[in-house]
Amino acid sequence: MGNVYDTLQARGFVEQVSDEAGLRAKLEQPTTCYVGYDPTASSLHVGNLFTIMALAHMQRHGHRPIAIVGGGTGMIGDPSGKTEMRQLLTAERIEENLQAIKGQIGRLVDFSEGKALIINNADWLLGLNYVTFLREIGRHFSVNRMLAAESYKMRMQTGLSFIEFNYQLLQAYDFLHLYQEFGCALQMGGNDQWGNILAGVDLIRRIEGAETYALTFPLLTTSSGAKMGKTAKGAVWLDGERMSPYDFYQFWINTADSDVERFLKIYTFLPLEQIGEYAKLEGAASREAKRVLAREVTTLIHGREAADKAQEASKALFGAGPSGASVPTTTLSAEVIGEGLDVAALFQKAGLCRSRSEARRLVQQGGAYVNGEKVSDLNAVYDAASMSGEGLTLRAGKKRYHRIVSE
Repeated sequence: MGNVYDTLQARGFVEQVSDEAGLRAKLEQPTTCYVGYDPTASSLHVGNLFTIMALAHMQRHGHRPIAIVGGGTGMIGDPSGKTEMRQLLTAERIEENLQAIKGQIGRLVDFSEGKALIINNADWLLGLNYVTFLREIGRHFSVNRMLAAESYKMRMQTGLSFIEFNYQLLQAYDFLHLYQEFGCALQMGGNDQWGNILAGVDLIRRIEGAETYALTFPLLTTSSGAKMGKTAKGAVWLDGERMSPYDFYQFWINTADSDVERFLKIYTFLPLEQIGEYAKLEGAASREAKRVLAREVTTLIHGREAADKAQEASKALFGAGPSGASVPTTTLSAEVIGEGLDVAALFQKAGLCRSRSEARRLVQQGGAYVNGEKVSDLNAVYDAASMSGEGLTLRAGKKRYHRIVSE
C-alpha cells in the first residue's frame, strides 16, 4: 500500500511535520501513533472526524493508533485557540462524555485484539505527585519559550490562568508516558497543537534520548472561509441524537462545488483516481459527486441503513414531493399553535430562521415555501388543522427543509 505518509500528504492531512525524512523512514515499519480528544462534549463533531480519519488511514497501513480521551487534561482545559478559559467539567460529566466518544471513534478504528488502543489519560495524570512532577518534568520546560507560543501569547491579552499554563506540561507528559509504555513515536493533532506536540518531542528527547515525531493537520475551512463543521445551527455532531442522519447527510450534499474534491479526499476512503473522476464533473452533473460524498460519510458515521433513508428522503424532497420519516420534524403543541402561527413564526420555530425578522426577509426575497408553494404573504397564518396528518413541509431557499406537525 506504500508509505502512509504519502497517503496522508496526497489527501490533504499534512500541514507541519517536525522531521519529514525521519518520519517517512520511521513509517516504513509498524509505528504507534496517537491523537488526543478532550471530552468537553457528549459527542465529537466533523472537525474531530478529520483526525479520526487520519488514525484510520494509519491503521489501514499496518500501524497502531492510540486515541487518548483526556479525562485528566479535560479537567484542566487547553487554552489553544481560545480567548477565554474553558468551562471545567466534573469527573462524572467527563466519564459520561468519554464513553460516548469511545463508541464514535470505534466506528472507524478497530480496537479489537490490540489493533488500536483507547485510553483515558486520567489513569496516569490524576495520581501524579505534584512536587515530584515539577522536579522530574517541570524542570525541562522554559517559561520564556512557553510564553512565546502563539496559544499563550493570545491568552496573555485576556488573562491566562495558572491551571491552563500547566496544560502544555501535561500534554507533553502524555506523549512521554505513551512512548515509555507503548513505544508511541508519533503524535498528530490540529495545527493549533503544534507547540504542545513539539514540547512532547523535546521532553522525550531530553529524558529518553529518543527521536519521536510531530505531525499537524491544517485548519480545515470551507472555500468561503468558514470553519469546517460549523453551521448557523451550531456544530455538525457525529451523534445521531444531536444531529439526525438526514441533517448530517444534507450538510454534506450542500457542500460548495469548490470543496467537494478536497472533502472526498479527507472524509472518504475512495481511491484518489475515482475522486479525480468526480472532480471532472461540471454543472448539474457535479451534484453526483456531492451525493457520493454525502452517502459515503453518512454511511461511515451512521451506517448503511441510515444513509439509505437519508438519501431517499433527500431525493423525495428535491423531486416530486416530501416523504419519509427521515425528514427533520418539529411537533408543536396546541398551546404553542394557539389560533394559528404566521409564516414568520412558523419558520422561526422550525429552526430555518433565527428570528422573525430573518423569516420575514426570507419571504420578501421569495425564498420561503410551504408544501411546495412559494409564500409571498407575510400575514399568512397556519393553524392546527393545517399541521395535522402529514403536517406542513417548509423550505427555506433551495436546500433546507423541515416538517411541522401538530400534536
